[in-house]
Amino acid sequence: MRMIGQDTLKTRRTLTVDGKEFHYFSIPEAAKALGTDFARLPNSLKVLLENVLRFEDGRAYTVDDAKAFTGWLEAAHSEREVPFRPARILMQDFTGVPAVVDLAAMRDGIVALGGEPKRVNPLVPVDLVIDHSVMVDVSGEADALEKNVAIEYQRNGERYEFLRWGQSAFDNFRVVPPGAGICHQVNLEHLAQVVWTRTEVGETYAYPDSCYGTDSHTTMVNGLGVLGWGVGGIEAEAAMLGQPIAMLIPDVIGFRLTGKLKEGVTATDLVLTVTQMLRKKGVVGKFVEFFGQGLDQLPLADRATIGNMAPEYGATCGFFPVDSITLEYLRLSGREENRIKLVEDYSKAQGLWRDTNTADPVFTDTLELDLATVVPSLAGPKRPQDRVVLNDAANAFTRDLPALAGTTVAPDTTKRFAVANANHDLGHGDVVIAAITSCTNTSNPYVLVAAGLVARKAHAKGLRPKPWVKTSLAPGSQVVTDYLNRAGLQADLDAIGFQTVGYGCTTCIGNSGPISDEIAESIEANKLVAVSVLSGNRNFEGRIHPNVRANYLASPPLVVAYSLLGTITQDITTASLGKGNDGQDVYLKDIWPTQAEINEIVASSLDRDMFQSRYAHVFEGTKQWQDIRVDTGSETFRWNSGSTYVQNPPYFEGMTMEPETRGGIEGARVLAKLGDSITTDHISPAGSIKKSAPAGEYLTEHQVRQADFNSYGARRGNHEVMMRGTFANTRIKNEMVPGIEGGITKHLPSGDVMPIYDAAMRYKAEGVPLVIFGGKEYGTGSSRDWAAKGTFLLGVKAVICESFERIHRSNLVGMGVLPLMFKNGETRESLGLTGEETVDILGLDDIKPRMDLTLVIHRPDGTEHRTTLLCRVDTADEVEYYRQGGILHYVLRSMASTTQQAA
Repeated sequence: MRMIGQDTLKTRRTLTVDGKEFHYFSIPEAAKALGTDFARLPNSLKVLLENVLRFEDGRAYTVDDAKAFTGWLEAAHSEREVPFRPARILMQDFTGVPAVVDLAAMRDGIVALGGEPKRVNPLVPVDLVIDHSVMVDVSGEADALEKNVAIEYQRNGERYEFLRWGQSAFDNFRVVPPGAGICHQVNLEHLAQVVWTRTEVGETYAYPDSCYGTDSHTTMVNGLGVLGWGVGGIEAEAAMLGQPIAMLIPDVIGFRLTGKLKEGVTATDLVLTVTQMLRKKGVVGKFVEFFGQGLDQLPLADRATIGNMAPEYGATCGFFPVDSITLEYLRLSGREENRIKLVEDYSKAQGLWRDTNTADPVFTDTLELDLATVVPSLAGPKRPQDRVVLNDAANAFTRDLPALAGTTVAPDTTKRFAVANANHDLGHGDVVIAAITSCTNTSNPYVLVAAGLVARKAHAKGLRPKPWVKTSLAPGSQVVTDYLNRAGLQADLDAIGFQTVGYGCTTCIGNSGPISDEIAESIEANKLVAVSVLSGNRNFEGRIHPNVRANYLASPPLVVAYSLLGTITQDITTASLGKGNDGQDVYLKDIWPTQAEINEIVASSLDRDMFQSRYAHVFEGTKQWQDIRVDTGSETFRWNSGSTYVQNPPYFEGMTMEPETRGGIEGARVLAKLGDSITTDHISPAGSIKKSAPAGEYLTEHQVRQADFNSYGARRGNHEVMMRGTFANTRIKNEMVPGIEGGITKHLPSGDVMPIYDAAMRYKAEGVPLVIFGGKEYGTGSSRDWAAKGTFLLGVKAVICESFERIHRSNLVGMGVLPLMFKNGETRESLGLTGEETVDILGLDDIKPRMDLTLVIHRPDGTEHRTTLLCRVDTADEVEYYRQGGILHYVLRSMASTTQQAA
């Protein structure tokens, strides 16, 4: 993939840094050519504009795309889509494995087409960080880390063998092995460069670092001035293979920060306040960009904490411009000095630099926060935007308790219940999990040092967590351990039960591991509303642990404090945390550190050498990783037919160099008739696997014990498991089988009621194509690749509904599935559809963007009805993807053709 476009606007310029020349595409020069001034264009949009200038080719990227940013400046809004290619891709292992599976399958596919397997590689840099597989199976023990790592490798051996092969087989693809940290923190501390460079034909180009990630919290890197956000797997694969992704030029909400945080207030309190404000404002699908003099007082770590929570406040990203604080962090975290100088000079040349003299950008709308007004807070019990002022947390829990317990009368919070084989009892509101976890806060040394100081003071006074509390510390990188050890704080955390349990996403994604059987039994037997307190970013119902109904997000020092108090039913700001060694009550104020104490330890314990040392060999991994035996010399993967984790998907079976003619769809049956707001959570396989479900039956048939089923997330590399879990959500409602919840449908004409997967396979055996009918906002929610992949593998040829979520519509096209919309106010209801019809879709012989197609409905009584549908294959590129059978097929044929031409 060549970076250089045709440069119609003549914006290419040269920048010399430390004696080296860098070519770049100048935003100020584009402004002159277009007769405008982009100085006050939000910096986040300047990154999109530069992307257009760099790739402008007259086809996918045009001068009119650049002109659209002038229109945005005039109206602070645009209805125009522009293409975007990120500089690189970031993956975690749950979402990354299926992408690498597709690459491996493409190598097999290109061999079948007579091409060279080595031609199949990512065309932009890809980093995959293995961080989602470690679980807190063991905690509160000195060797918890070693035990959890051993279990992790045993549990995920097949997946790790596959990724170990991919690490050596693919160019432009790096794997960060288990144990290095959380992908977003590794990205912030090491992978991100702020200004990216690439050499082509002997010339080096500089351009803004930008990132797509297959995890929603990719947005953390926006704190560093790197534009990035989470996407679904198909979008990531398309970008990875050099394809531009069209996106609306977003509205940008300016968030002005003023003042300075008060004593005793943490970055976590700040981000929970920001999240609440932005959720109330309504920023879904928009960029948020922070500005104002408050940035001068905001450390990079705090900015990253705010950027991280963009999915929680609903924005695409929360962006911070590059300034002197950015450079300070780059230097601290071990980036090379010549890179830091390039970042400064390039940012200033492009108008991407912020300082006290920078004029405020033009924004679609603004809101403002005085940092001095932020107060200590929690968020919960179910949503990250539900902020609770700390001294009202106990009262808030009491108010929420009836709903949490599913009763109309509030349960008695003073009543205690027995716990078998334990010297303690249990009650409503007891904290059973206290976890310092997740990318959000473990990237911030100020809150982690604060947690260590709370532990130190508590330990000195003889306090311990309550015996029913499961405590854990999962740092986001090994650098955290280094500075906690240097300060002596890890010993204090160890002393009160916060031993390190692993380096990766744990409690925040539901990898909290088990609580004791006795406590779980007491919770279930007495229908208790148990509580978790975690330093994470998500606390949705059922996410953290199946036995915990109330979950609160909190700063790491508050996690430690709540482990000591052991309950949410008392006001932690005034209640005794326990008796000290002297027999006196100890209160939160007695163990809470001052900001001066925190700053002193951060300054003395954290340095550049730590980052350079820890990341010098980050891609090599531990001995356990290096001991994994794979055929690293093979250009194609040797699939193990017995694996239940990784299988070769059938996307390219029977594929030829010339795509088959895609005519109309005739005699299709309805697999499901669905209502409004069907989300990708309804469609995608997620969570635990039931033994009675088709996926559970498959695993049982393959001699997998139920205890070893793991989750759909861990098995995303096996299409046999994932297609069985598509549309299998326990809450999905198929109108073809009224009164039944779950992934059930009716096979026709037999009338047999069965799981959707079983019906799809029966139709496949009968040679019958399938369609799905839906309502408004089909495919909303997080963009997930398997919502489209699973739909395709079930044999669905078209999805017909009233409206689509943008990304899911694109993903369906990417898998060769037609997204179609009713027209003229028609719906499945107004057409009287029952799901028992057969349908034809005519007019596909010469498909064009957004053309009309004819839907022919054949009713069971023999009557026929015709109506018009809008084909939501929106662009010329998408037409080609559909014609070829999907984006992977399109790219694979292109790679095979290039190989043949070279030969």
